[in-house]
Amino acid sequence: MTTDRPASDARRARVVFMGTPDFAVPSLDALVAAGHDVVCVYTQPARPAGRGQKLQPTPVAARADALGIPVRTPVKLRDPADQAAFAALGADVAVVAAYGLILPRAVLDAPVRGCVNVHASLLPRWRGAAPIHRALLAGDTETGVTIMAMDAGLDTGAMLASCRVPIGPQTTAQQLHDQLAADGAALLAQTLPAVLDGTAVAVPQPDDGITYARKLEKAEGRIDWTADAAAIDRLVRAFTPWPGASFTLGDETIRLVEARPAAQPAPAGTPPGTLLDDGRSVACGDGRVLTLIRAQRAGRRPMTIDDLARGFPDLAPGRRLG
Repeated sequence: MTTDRPASDARRARVVFMGTPDFAVPSLDALVAAGHDVVCVYTQPARPAGRGQKLQPTPVAARADALGIPVRTPVKLRDPADQAAFAALGADVAVVAAYGLILPRAVLDAPVRGCVNVHASLLPRWRGAAPIHRALLAGDTETGVTIMAMDAGLDTGAMLASCRVPIGPQTTAQQLHDQLAADGAALLAQTLPAVLDGTAVAVPQPDDGITYARKLEKAEGRIDWTADAAAIDRLVRAFTPWPGASFTLGDETIRLVEARPAAQPAPAGTPPGTLLDDGRSVACGDGRVLTLIRAQRAGRRPMTIDDLARGFPDLAPGRRLG
């Protein structure tokens, strides 16, 4: 990183913020609340969304616009002109939170104190794009946030600070997302002054315990009833609200929004995916039972299983779900 000029006062630094989804918005707000001069926000370009497929700015772009902060949306940062424009901002530090683009060396080196990242896991576990969802799918009992000094690798930089968050048996991806976003913003505010005055202690990540949180694919949300009831429950909690955990009922694809593993086993010999006597519980591959609570038909709001059954009279004991 460049060192030809001193960093600004840690209480009010020139900051470039780089982020895209809802997760990053609290961190942007924390920088503004701390009195830093956020000179520019970088975010992903607007993309079509909704039924009308109108271009929608990212959550970070919308928040930056409301705060009166200039926004830039380069598709990539490999162009020397884009890199020069970034360097010309004269930032003391760049703060990155779920931005979605790899930062080339010229960008990493431009700010006086480099680039720091707000990452939603306890590194080195769950480096990569989907750490919240992968932690839930794996059955982790805790996760957290790491503030990291960025380098050229994928979430491989030295750790500056971290905090832990428990994952309970009913924790959903949305709940965990919101908690980690808030905790990450608070941890960023606590850590940044030491980064700016050069006193932050950077601890290299250990070589043991490295896992990668690959990007979610919609196809992963198809429920396989031969899996364990607990694994299907984790899938539902991890994939709600997006991309959704689903099964087929006749010719229709149904999203399962909420479910719970039941204590009782399924009757011996019951094929996985079979609705049991109450018509609301399903036999799973491990011989256990998953109780269905809420589901969603295409184009409709989530509903209770009882309401769903009114539209499917044959949603009855003995029916096998696809």
